[in-house]
Amino acid sequence: NVPMFEGRPLEGVQHKYADTVLLFPDAGQTCHCHCSFCFRWSQFVNMKEEKFGCQDISRFYQYVAEHENITDVLLTGGDPMVLSASRLAELVNPLISNEKFRHVRNLRFGTKALGFWPYRFISDKDSDQLLRLFERASVAGKHVAFMAHFNHPRELETTAVQTAIGRILSTGAVIRTQGPILAHINDSAAVWRELWEKQLALGLLPYYMFMERDTGARDYFAVPIARALEIYRQSLRGLSGLARTVRGPVMSTTPGKIEVLGVVNLGNQRYFSLRFLRARQERWEHRQFLANYSPTARWIDELTPALNEGKFFFDESEPAVTPIRRSVINSVLGNERFS
Repeated sequence: NVPMFEGRPLEGVQHKYADTVLLFPDAGQTCHCHCSFCFRWSQFVNMKEEKFGCQDISRFYQYVAEHENITDVLLTGGDPMVLSASRLAELVNPLISNEKFRHVRNLRFGTKALGFWPYRFISDKDSDQLLRLFERASVAGKHVAFMAHFNHPRELETTAVQTAIGRILSTGAVIRTQGPILAHINDSAAVWRELWEKQLALGLLPYYMFMERDTGARDYFAVPIARALEIYRQSLRGLSGLARTVRGPVMSTTPGKIEVLGVVNLGNQRYFSLRFLRARQERWEHRQFLANYSPTARWIDELTPALNEGKFFFDESEPAVTPIRRSVINSVLGNERFS
């Protein structure tokens, strides 16, 4: 996902979706916690070749200025909230004040800090300075969004996290929540329902239930797609429509974010119905497709195309899908009911 710029890779930057660019601040390649299920585990160990940070921020600004299709800048890591408020301001202020970046409308911060160190927004020596930065961005007309990582309702029970949430929301920022479904931790509909209910009560917006990525300690934490889908569907029962902003289960794969919509029954066969929420190629976005049902598959590469197709349409390394078979798939998705 590293873009080429002026003939060289733009290190510490990813640009997978046309409107969104990810910035990995060089000083932010660590985190308040080292979760054993984290898909970026290699950045937190003593492997210098695995570090991924932007050391030349001027090239990043130049790249964003020259790509007016970019509306969203996401600061991630590691965790950008390990940075001091002054360092974070150095990164963000040009995007707020410089007319060259008027096309950047949304500033996002991917962080685990609320769940692990809420005092970052309460009593750290520069907490107030940090909040004023968010406020300045909001007043300048930028939409400021915290992409907050929560895995369990217990993380929302302390006075500290509730205070931190209130302080962030008072700046005009919004907090969207996401987290993976994890075996042994939250693989229960009751847990997810409680998590989303508590988030809604605190003014948070449930956003994504992710599948555990195919990296790190996934054999311990990964939940099969079929089970994750059932947990997601059961967790919505009795849940207020205001909290049903959440989408899941979602796999953040190489070709894009793939949502599992349900299971289709055709005769004696069962299929997963899936669609791209976001895609590396824009022509794939919101495109729906089928895969053979599997009770054990945990990731897209463990699924096979439906109806004896040789490949998924996004797998460009394989022979092309025949037009006849594609028309059959489109007909099925347009006319069959989901189980």
